[in-house]
Order: sequence, then C-alpha cells, then structure tokens
Amino acid sequence: MTDPGSLLAHQRRALILEEVRRRGGVRVNELTRTLNVSDMTVRRDLDVLAREGRLRKVHGGAVPGGEPSSHEPGFEAKSEWETAAKTAIARAAATLVAPGSAIALSAGTTTHALAGELTRIAGLTVVTNSVRTAEVFEDARSAGSGTTVILTGGVRTPSDALVGPVADQAIRSLHVDLLFLGCHGLGAATGLTTPNLAEAETNRAFLRSARRAVLLADHTKWSAVGLTTFATLEDIDVLVTDFLPEDEATAATEQVAEVLLAPGAADERPW
Repeated sequence: MTDPGSLLAHQRRALILEEVRRRGGVRVNELTRTLNVSDMTVRRDLDVLAREGRLRKVHGGAVPGGEPSSHEPGFEAKSEWETAAKTAIARAAATLVAPGSAIALSAGTTTHALAGELTRIAGLTVVTNSVRTAEVFEDARSAGSGTTVILTGGVRTPSDALVGPVADQAIRSLHVDLLFLGCHGLGAATGLTTPNLAEAETNRAFLRSARRAVLLADHTKWSAVGLTTFATLEDIDVLVTDFLPEDEATAATEQVAEVLLAPGAADERPW
C-alpha cells in the first residue's frame, strides 16, 4: 500500500478534493493525519485548489466551491452535505414552533431536515413549495399526525423547489406565523442568494406572507454567492446556524434580531 506521505502534490490534491466532495467539508488537522504530511503542506494544497476554483477555504478547512453563481446542485447531492450540522440546526429551529402554528417551509435540504423534527408537534398547518418536504408530513399523517399540508404547486427546479407564478400566487394569498427559509449563499454584503431567479421571487413571496422569518444556514453558506439576492440579513428575524465566521459575526448580530447557534454542531464543523 502506498504511503500517503509519499504521494505527489497532484495526487494529494485529488484525494483532498475527493474528501471534500464526499463529506461536504474537511478539517486541516484531519488531512494532515490522513495524508501524513505537515499542516503547512495541507494549507498550501488548499490554497492551490482554491485559486483553481475547485474548493472554497473556510476557517480551519475547506468546503465545496468554485461553481458558477448560476449553478444549482440537485437535491440528492445537497442532501449529502453537512448532514450533522443540518440535523443540529433543524433540532434548534424546531424549538421555535408552538403546537397549532401555521408555518411555511421553503425548499431545501435543511428545511427538509426540519420537517422531520416538526412531525412531532401537534396541530400544525404547513405551507411548502417542496414536494420532498410535503412527503415527510404526508408520511407522518399516514401514521396518525394531525398536520395539515398545503403544497403550493409550480414548476419544479433541479433542487426540487416548486417556483413560478402559480407558486407565488398561492403563497401571496396566505399568512403564516413563522417562515423557515434556506439559501444557497449568505453574507453581510450579498444577503441571501440563490442561483435560480424564479426561486428568488418565490422566496420573496414567502417573506411577505410571514410574521416572522427564520433562516436556516450551515457554515458552508457563508461567503457562497448565488446569481441573485432575494433578501438582506435585516429581513430575517432569527438566524439559526452552526457557526458565525469572525468576518461576518458583527454584521449578523447587528442586522438580525436573534442569532441561535445550534447546540452540538460546533464539533461537526470541518475545522
């Protein structure tokens, strides 16, 4: 078996990319052990891969990156990224929901994780533009849950969101207590972004329909940028995340009324 420490630079970098894509993120200290090389060597490899646009560096590690701002990953691909962080965020977000509430869930893998947590709360009315999320609640209804589900309709995107005029019109006619929203990218300067123009408009309709808006965003969303902005941080009442980067923390805490850090998620971050 080849000693990892004897690999050539391009071989090491190929292994790093494979780990990033498979796990959704890697820690520098994990790579030094796996590859049997120094911390400096790993960081140099990450610098090269980041310059080539093949990954995105974050504090202490790296996450997938480099896609064009209009690139929209499919639901299946995104569902494998940062699963531990999404679970922790979903559990924290579920504590905001009271029995009998009317809530909305936008499409996305973190809101999909939240749906599983919400099936335990009685008497909810749920509006969603996600077929996947609706299926979670419908399965729970079959098992005796009292949740009422309203699926908006619309045109299906690669990430399994239902968007477009039909979805927007349905959402605008409703009024919900809480909106749980995901995003492709997040930053103080760029706000909340998505690669899909139609999905941006549907998300704006969701925001107008809600008394309070809750954003669910794991650490990989920070500094990622989609094609279009659909909201600013000031439009969000509660941010539920697993980590606040130093360069974004001040803006986030100043612009968002409440920041909720998911308990237990810090140990799962890729740094």
